[in-house]
This record gives sequence, C-alpha cells and structure tokens, in this order.
Amino acid sequence: MNNRLDDIPDTMNAVLATTGSAGNADALVDATVPAPGHPRNHDVLVAVSAISVNPVDTKVRSGLRSGEQRILGWDAVGTVLETGPETSIFHPGERVWYAGDITRDGSYAQYQLVDERIVGHAPKTLDDASAAALPLTGLTAWEALFDKLRLNERSTGNLLVVGAAGGVGSMVIQLAKRLTKVNVIAMASQDASQQWTKTLGADSVIDYHRGDTAALIRDIAPAGVDWTFSAYSKGNIPLFNAVMRPFGQIVAIDDEHGLDWYSLKDKALSWHWEFMFARAKHHAPDMIRQHEILDELANLCDRGIIRSTSVQQLSPIDAQTLGQAHRMVESGHMVGKVTINS
Repeated sequence: MNNRLDDIPDTMNAVLATTGSAGNADALVDATVPAPGHPRNHDVLVAVSAISVNPVDTKVRSGLRSGEQRILGWDAVGTVLETGPETSIFHPGERVWYAGDITRDGSYAQYQLVDERIVGHAPKTLDDASAAALPLTGLTAWEALFDKLRLNERSTGNLLVVGAAGGVGSMVIQLAKRLTKVNVIAMASQDASQQWTKTLGADSVIDYHRGDTAALIRDIAPAGVDWTFSAYSKGNIPLFNAVMRPFGQIVAIDDEHGLDWYSLKDKALSWHWEFMFARAKHHAPDMIRQHEILDELANLCDRGIIRSTSVQQLSPIDAQTLGQAHRMVESGHMVGKVTINS
C-alpha cells in the first residue's frame, strides 16, 4: 500500500537541541529544517500534534558533543499523512501515537517519519495532550512487567515499585493493579507523590525518608518481596537484598554504572534490564509487538481501565516551552508527565 502526497513541504518548524543545560538559552532553539520527505519501506509520515518530555530527552541533550544538534522527542500523537510502500497497518488520516526510535529524529517537529511497526492507534477517549503522556512509559512498563518479570492475570505476590510517582512508575502501578493480582508497594517521599501513587492504585506507600525503609517494607511483606521495578538503582542494592525473597526478580530502567550485582547471588536474585528502544534500535524480528502493545494500551484507556498520567499541559511546541518542560523533568520532583500541544 502506498498513499502518496504531492504537496509535502520542503521545510518544517522544529526545535533543535544543542549542548548545555535546559537553563541555557542556546540549549534548545527554534529552527526551520528540511522536512522528512516521502516515507519509504515501513515508514509513515506523521503530522505531530502533541508530545511529552521524558528523562531520555534531557539525557540525550546533555550528552550531545560540542557542535552537535538533534531533534529530540520520543512521545507523540499525530495524524498519518502518507504511508510507505511496504506499510500494511495505517492509512492517511488515522490518528496515531508512538514513542519512536532513539536512533532517528524525534517529535520536536511538525512532521516525523516513524516505522509503522512501532506505532499504535491513539485512544479515542483521550485528547492529544493526554494521550501523548503514555506511549514511552506505557511500553516500558508493559515490557518490564510482562516480558521481563513474566507477570500475568493470575500472578500474586508483592511488587515493590521504586520511583513510583514518575512516568514509568505511574504506569507500572496501573498495569500491575489492573491486569494482575499482585500487591503493589510504592516508594515515594513527597506528599504529592504519595497521594498520586495512591490514586493510581498502590496498596501501600513507603516514605523512604521516614525511618528504616527495609523494616517498613518487611512489615508489609514479611515473607519478602517477589518482584522489584527500579527506576533508581543507585544505592538501593542493599535494600533489594534486605527485602526480597530468594529467587526474586528485579527489573531496572536506569543508567547506573558500577552496581554491585554480585551481592544478589546469595539470594539467587535475577536482574533484568528494560530498554524500550531495543526493538527498534536493533530491528528486532518482533518489532510489530510494540504496535500490538500500543493498541492494547489504547483499548485499556478507552475502556477506562487505565488513565493518562499527564499532570501539566503546556503549549506551543517551541524552544521556550520545551526548555520549561526540560527543567521540570530535570528537577527530579516530577509527578506524572508534562505534555505539550502544538
């Protein structure tokens, strides 16, 4: 199937990331850049209508080499304008959502090319900004819980969520409570974070600034924690050893180096890495699985089983607004997600 447009513009508006912090006026700049052109192979051309900002955006920006520029952005909702010759899922005019591919230009732009196998049909019951909060975090949480930890609708036991009020943690709580029978123990320190995790369905909330965290968790799970989801692993390996049962499993999404994994051997604990971009980056044979997950997440939204984690919506998609969003994410105090409308 090839639905080709004759009037794709030669240029488009975009926000380019350069070196420096979000507080640096030169770090994110408005620009006119070449438009992506006609889609090839499995790509679809999307007109972007809303995006969200994730920690990966700020990490990639802060890691840019001197003189390097990139179009960041790995969450988007938009409309398909044109499809490539090898596509079979989407048609022009369809509303879609996706997290994209970290090796390609992102969604801080008017138009984006993305492989349809990692694109889903956007939920009908959410507006663009609300929907834009979910693709990256939803995919990450789904892969962590169901691909790595192998949870299912019959699973029972205790799941510890470290970084529970963040974007991914918020989705982990929702999916675990709605699609399994596990008991969710959320770790959060701020009052707003604790309240947020409770509204998402967490059974217990641990304030890790209050008392002996391990003792508080063991009071809830005296037989030990079965699974841990970790967004913040630095300094927490002793905690995992203290609270997890033998043969328990940990799945982590952060980028910490030098963790003492060997200490996990005494309890035969398993460590899994979850990296949502792995399928697209390495052209995995099952790339289509992300399309299927996104469609299932949309179905769960439309049935009212899960909800958007967007807590603040900004506009428009420009350097000033994105700079504000980057600073919010880098503050380390974000609850849920910040999204931006075009």
